[in-house]
Amino acid sequence: MVALGGLAALLASPLWCVAVLVKLVSVALPGRRPDRAVHLLRWSAGMAVAAAVGCYLLSSGAVAFAEHESRSGADSSPAPACRGDEVPRETRLHLVSHRASYFPPAFDCVLDDGTTYGSSGVYGTLNTCAVVFAGGAGALAAAAGFAAARRDRDRDRAGAVPRADGDPAASAGDTSDDELHGDRVSGEAGA
Repeated sequence: MVALGGLAALLASPLWCVAVLVKLVSVALPGRRPDRAVHLLRWSAGMAVAAAVGCYLLSSGAVAFAEHESRSGADSSPAPACRGDEVPRETRLHLVSHRASYFPPAFDCVLDDGTTYGSSGVYGTLNTCAVVFAGGAGALAAAAGFAAARRDRDRDRAGAVPRADGDPAASAGDTSDDELHGDRVSGEAGA
C-alpha cells in the first residue's frame, strides 16, 4: 500500500512542477490581485506541504519496494538493495538481514556482528528534502499570517471601509464613484 502512495507521488510530481511554473509566470504578468502577497505566501506554503508529503511518499515507496524485492524471488537474500556495486565484497559476505523503517524512511543492512549500514538508495536525500520543504512550509505559513495581520492593521489605521464589491482600497471619505457606490450599498439596481 505504501508503494502505491510512492507511485502516486511519482506520477503527481510533473503536475506539481507545472503548477509551480504556471504560478511563477502568473506572478510576473500584469493584472494581479490586490492582496497578491498574502495569497502567494499561502499558495507557496501549500505547495511546500505538497512537496514534503510527496518526498516522504517517494522515500517510503522506495523502502516498500526494497523490502518487497528482498522477499521475492530466488536471488532475494540478502536484500538486493544491500548488495550494490559500491558495497565492498568483504562486507557483502557478512550480510545476514535488513531492517526497514518508515519513519524516517530508511532501509538498513545488518551484518553478522550486529552493525548496520545504509543501503544504496535515495532515502537520505528524499528525507532531507521532505524536512526542508516542511520547514519552508511552516516559515511561509507564518510569513503569510504576519503579512495578513500587518495588512489588516494598516487597513484599520487608514480607516478603510470596504466597499460592497469587496475592494478595501476605498476609504470612508472617498467619493470618487458615489453614485455607483450608493447603488451597491443600498441595493438599488441603478434606476
